[in-house]
Amino acid sequence: MATNAAIGLLVGALIWLVGVKALVVVYLPALLLAASMGVWLFYVQHQFEEMTWNEGESWSLHEAALHGSSHYDLPTVLRWLTANIGIHHVHHLCSRIPYYRLPQVLRDYPELGPIGRLTWRESLWCVRLALWDEKQHRLVSFRDARALP
Repeated sequence: MATNAAIGLLVGALIWLVGVKALVVVYLPALLLAASMGVWLFYVQHQFEEMTWNEGESWSLHEAALHGSSHYDLPTVLRWLTANIGIHHVHHLCSRIPYYRLPQVLRDYPELGPIGRLTWRESLWCVRLALWDEKQHRLVSFRDARALP
């Protein structure tokens, strides 16, 4: 609640300093862009073709961490801007590793690099994946689901 109050105070101060029009023209588009990027990162890191979902007795922490989230291999600038969150599978494996040490983990343990690896171009195809097929144990598109027997 304190964070929400601080954001409210900040927005109120900005309106007082620059006015509502400037806030809407500058702040809101930047906010929408940043929020959209955040949603995209979260989506791609949990909805990709090679991901797995297990439950009950077949669920294990290590399998879920390594194969339930992606290694979104971003260009260097985007890795820096996103605090290495593309190395999401390692983050899920051990969330206590600081963001600036995640690339070092990949260097020290190269076998983690190719697991769930997804490039920016490949990530665009993830948009179509929306449904989990229990029989095939993979994500499918609505079109693929309609074609199933």
